[in-house]
Amino acid sequence: MAVRQQLPAKLYYRIGEVAGIVGVEPHVLRYWETEFRSIRPQKSAKGQRVYSRRDVETLLKVKELLYSHRFTIAGARRKLREGGIEPPPPDVGASSEEVQRMRAALVEIRGELLALMDELDRA
Repeated sequence: MAVRQQLPAKLYYRIGEVAGIVGVEPHVLRYWETEFRSIRPQKSAKGQRVYSRRDVETLLKVKELLYSHRFTIAGARRKLREGGIEPPPPDVGASSEEVQRMRAALVEIRGELLALMDELDRA
């Protein structure tokens, strides 16, 4: 899965340049940013995406996995994780006790909001 393309010697690349290097449209790059946590371009002072060399190399690997090896997005993500490129997914699992506490707090807040709405209706 080696990157075979010689990248221009630069610190940062704009989205149009990266699209040309990788061989995909800019909207594809933006989509891949949402799917792969390892691709996180910075924003310039003007709000434009600027990609690091590492971002571009990762994008080339993503393209190879998706287009040449026919991986799914999830499969490519797993492969990059195995290679140490893609970070593991965040731990979003909450314990059942924690979920119950949150649910109870939300029910209480909802009750307070409904009571306030009733007071406003009467005013």
